[in-house]
Amino acid sequence: MTHRPELHVTPGTGVLRAPAAALFDGTIWHVFHQFQPRTTEGSRWAHQYSDGSPFSFEECDDVLAPEGDELEIRAGSVTATDNEVNLYFTSVTETGRSIHLAEVPDIAATVENVNDDPTALDPHVRRVGEILGDINGGRWFRSPCVVPDWRDHTDRDCGHSGWIMLAVRGHRDAPEVVVCTSPDGVHWSLLGPLELVGDTGLQGERMVAPRIMRLHDEVKDKVCDVLLITLERDGIDASGYLIGSLVGTQFRVDKPFRRIDHGHDFTRPRNTNFVSRSNNIAAHYRDAYLFGLMNGVGRLDDAYQHESYLAEGWANCLSLPRRVTLQDGILYQTPARGLISAIEESDHALMLTSIFEVPPGDAITVELTDSCGQVAATITHYGDRLELDRSMNTYHQGDEVAVAPLGEGDTDTITVIADGSTVEVFADGGQVAMASRVYFNGQCEEFHLHHTPGVTVLHTNVIAPTMSGFYHLDDVDEGIIR
Repeated sequence: MTHRPELHVTPGTGVLRAPAAALFDGTIWHVFHQFQPRTTEGSRWAHQYSDGSPFSFEECDDVLAPEGDELEIRAGSVTATDNEVNLYFTSVTETGRSIHLAEVPDIAATVENVNDDPTALDPHVRRVGEILGDINGGRWFRSPCVVPDWRDHTDRDCGHSGWIMLAVRGHRDAPEVVVCTSPDGVHWSLLGPLELVGDTGLQGERMVAPRIMRLHDEVKDKVCDVLLITLERDGIDASGYLIGSLVGTQFRVDKPFRRIDHGHDFTRPRNTNFVSRSNNIAAHYRDAYLFGLMNGVGRLDDAYQHESYLAEGWANCLSLPRRVTLQDGILYQTPARGLISAIEESDHALMLTSIFEVPPGDAITVELTDSCGQVAATITHYGDRLELDRSMNTYHQGDEVAVAPLGEGDTDTITVIADGSTVEVFADGGQVAMASRVYFNGQCEEFHLHHTPGVTVLHTNVIAPTMSGFYHLDDVDEGIIR
């Protein structure tokens, strides 16, 4: 049995360091990630694609690797105009970091043929050069997030025009997020440091990996800017978002920082760009799709000590893609369409969904058991909070329980997806998400559902490989669900 998940993006060998960017052309999903093939080599950009649903990725030729005096190629952003794609990446040398651009004139051609040599680079990729280096007293520019066709706050309901970039500059111990603009995506001007105005809920933590997108708030009926950031707290990443509006270099906060995922292992989320989207503004901002790195430590992590690397020579994976909507200032996250079919066509993946009512003082627990019949993790819904516990697992002995607060709702729900060494949980319609790496002895074999007497279970389904439909388990008290 393998620790490798079937439905997640993983490296064939080596270490997946960070998601770089994702792109959807209407049919094919393209995911780029920062990848270190072996300890003696610097990171490069790998490319994988999935035709149709985003759950069956195939490897393509790598698109970028260190050249000349470069030590590493680190994460960045991808944009598209028609079939032409721009790759914005961080170039690392002994003397600093800078943001560079490469072009792919025909993204479709990159999936047609794959070289037998794993070190070969895709011949369809052409480097343009540095686009943001040491300017205006700023140094070490990195981690670009580029959004094409961006209008300012006064025109947000009319669509997009112009380009915007969020990036990080300065030493890694004192990073500073900055805002840049461009008329064409190639020539950039630095506007200045990003200033957060209002109640941010932050306490001076270091902000890295900025991303920005726009969504239509379904409850408030207005278009809002969503600022995704990762905080480095004592060597542990905490990723989340603020809701507001970007005006020049000011982000005017309407809703303070909120964790985007409360599990043990989700960080540095990347939004998916589209080759083309609807000209209808309501449709354009209706939703977004996110991937994150399933690693809770971040840049200080030693991936070579991961169980998957020690046993199988690979480390880290991306989360399942999440469809994200904005409702009353809260991001709701649910798995992307096509997951049920992907699980049915897989070898070992499992998913449980349940609808229930949990009165105060009661709880319902899902146990995930491995091939030896041992409990590897539990997820417990208390009505006002959700807990994911893997501390009983010999691979995760002593780990803290991951806890997420839950808001009030008419009905309590939970979805649990187990795929290889990954567990992802979505609760109360996507109000809360939790992603954790869980190493099983063998695989996740079964779900056991337990609850206290006051809980009413309204409906439960389990999706498993080769199933022709749903199992319907009503009035579940406790026992095995398979």
